[in-house]
Amino acid sequence: MKLSRNDSRVLAMAILYQIDLFEKKEITYDLEDVIEKNITGVEGDTSFIRELVMGVITHNKELISLANQYLNNWNISRLGITDGAILKIAIYELLYTNTPNKVCIDEAVELAKCFSDEPVIGMINGVLDKIYHEKVIEK
Repeated sequence: MKLSRNDSRVLAMAILYQIDLFEKKEITYDLEDVIEKNITGVEGDTSFIRELVMGVITHNKELISLANQYLNNWNISRLGITDGAILKIAIYELLYTNTPNKVCIDEAVELAKCFSDEPVIGMINGVLDKIYHEKVIEK
């Protein structure tokens, strides 16, 4: 199966979901093993998946803090694990990659449409829009 960038984001989300579950349940895991199990059989370059996963893990505290700053009367720990992964991937992409900002936000919203509830879709869109306008444009 040849990967699109969208497919790569879905796989990165799945990997981050698994890691979050392992950590919440205090299950030890090997990060490289988790990544490999999810990309086995994938044709093409998997470096974007690895970049997203490693970037989110590396900047996790910052991404959570930033998300919490823009989640009105809410915080990321109250979101579902999938919703949190979508949000963290998008914030990471906005801040640390060359992916066009509109694409980062649109892709996150599309992922949320597939995996999240209606209110969460709007919440993700709103948080990313605020981060874009207050953090990304300022750079």
